Amino acid sequence: MYPRRGSSSEEETSIDRNRAAIFHDYFSIKGGGERVALSIANDLGYHLYYGYLTSSTYSLQAFPDNSHSLNLHPLVQRRGLRPLTLSYLFRRARRIASQYELRIYSGVAAPFAAPPLGSSGLNVFYCHTPPRFLYDQKAHFLNLLPNPLRWIAPWILRRFEKGYIDAINNMDIIIANSENTKIRLREYIGVDSRVVYPPVDTERFKWQGQGDYYVSTARLSPLKRVDRIIDAFSAMPEKKLIVVSGGEELDRLRSRAKNFSNIDVLGWVTESALEDIVGNAIATIYIPKDEDFGISPLESMAAGKPVIGVAEGGLRETIIDGETGILLPSSPTSRAIVEAVRSLNSTRALQMRRACEQQAQRFQREKFVEAMSGIIQGLQPKLRRAPSGIHVPD
Repeated sequence: MYPRRGSSSEEETSIDRNRAAIFHDYFSIKGGGERVALSIANDLGYHLYYGYLTSSTYSLQAFPDNSHSLNLHPLVQRRGLRPLTLSYLFRRARRIASQYELRIYSGVAAPFAAPPLGSSGLNVFYCHTPPRFLYDQKAHFLNLLPNPLRWIAPWILRRFEKGYIDAINNMDIIIANSENTKIRLREYIGVDSRVVYPPVDTERFKWQGQGDYYVSTARLSPLKRVDRIIDAFSAMPEKKLIVVSGGEELDRLRSRAKNFSNIDVLGWVTESALEDIVGNAIATIYIPKDEDFGISPLESMAAGKPVIGVAEGGLRETIIDGETGILLPSSPTSRAIVEAVRSLNSTRALQMRRACEQQAQRFQREKFVEAMSGIIQGLQPKLRRAPSGIHVPD
């Protein structure tokens, strides 16, 4: 798993894992970015730095001993403020980053910690997506703001974008989590990248049986379009839907579903409950707007469950239409979802089980670790030695 040390010249350029660190924005949801950061920290043995975590979502037992919070104050953890406050926090952490030989950055704000290109050490950026509030979803983001903020937000976003691009230009290499994200990086920022798909825990999600329900695991935010799924099942009282996630739209979507006995909106559930619910479903439904990559469909496939998805974004790289699920046309209507659910019945879903499990294996964690290790090993000849002392926060 780790680069071997051989000759004295190899010894001189080899990166000590104790001199390597991964910087990630924060841990408040269990998404693909969080899995990447924890895999690098746990599987490669690197130090982990993050802005904050929410104890209701994460237990410290999931984190390695060499994890360090940068202690972003709770008052500035509010949605909408986070990218700005986090970028300032990570910029202050540049002194910490500069004392490591290898720095990997994961997220929107973490790259602000990168020392200037040419400084000692190496900067590696694992990009989940260029900030959507700066680019393809900028209008959506601005419309969510109250009027006073809406007037000054464009100026703030321009300043943030300049800082973000400056940070990206400090990287020795950029890794994209999908071909979709690679295209976005080229289109919006004009930089090249290599694709390494994020890790899927194929051992965690397993086939457990087949119940009589479908599942939505997408976070409850407008871009995930869970409201359309609920509307579809409100027109199919004979079909059952379980929504297992939370988010800012939880109350609104619970209210939308309350008069339909075939729809349960559970909110966030425990890890074991999620595994049981997915493992016994007929299929899962995941139709986000132009998703960067999307880890949930692969977790579903690891459990042998096909996915009703949408032919947008990274889902086109993971769902094989007609083999591991159904890809709906872009901007799917509730009517299209109804037709897909009726088409993907329990018999057809069962026939897709093996293909789903095989597809998920292409994205297993071991492949991610191997790919990242190979890239890091290839960077070693470019290593610029860092100072010997490492400051570790209390």
